[in-house]
Amino acid sequence: MSRIGKKPVALPSGVTAEIKGQTVEVKGPKGTRSFTATDHVSLSLEDGALTVTPVGKTKVARQQWGLTRTMVANLVTGVTDGFKKELEIQGVGYRAQMQGTTLKLALGYSHDVNFDVPAGITVTCPKQTEIVVEGTDQQLVGQVAANIREWRGPEPYKGKGIRYKGEFIFRKEGKKK
Repeated sequence: MSRIGKKPVALPSGVTAEIKGQTVEVKGPKGTRSFTATDHVSLSLEDGALTVTPVGKTKVARQQWGLTRTMVANLVTGVTDGFKKELEIQGVGYRAQMQGTTLKLALGYSHDVNFDVPAGITVTCPKQTEIVVEGTDQQLVGQVAANIREWRGPEPYKGKGIRYKGEFIFRKEGKKK
């Protein structure tokens, strides 16, 4: 039995869900999101909550049960609160700023890095050394944050680069004489 799959996904006030076949569409204050489940699970809407049940007792059906429930819960969270990733920039002369829908990064290269922000994602720079990525799609928010971090990942000797807020970078000792 899936402990996660057994729990129904409660719909808070202001959020509506609609099931069409294997597709769930959730509408909320931050927008509309949808997810298409596999044929190994069935979806139902009862008493203001979405429930997911496996079809059969196969291993694949049990795997899809917990996954589908989590995906539906992420839809509800995305349209109510949204998802957020915070990045920090460390290094002398390293900075970020938004210019329209382009994130301009100065990361020690001979040129500035221009990162085009995809639709559905909001990127802000409250300080020159902070980047906040927000959106309703958890996967897309995480991917955009990872793509920004990829331009200059934190290095272990001085700790310079782009890191997630609160991320611990294991530091190495430099050369000894």
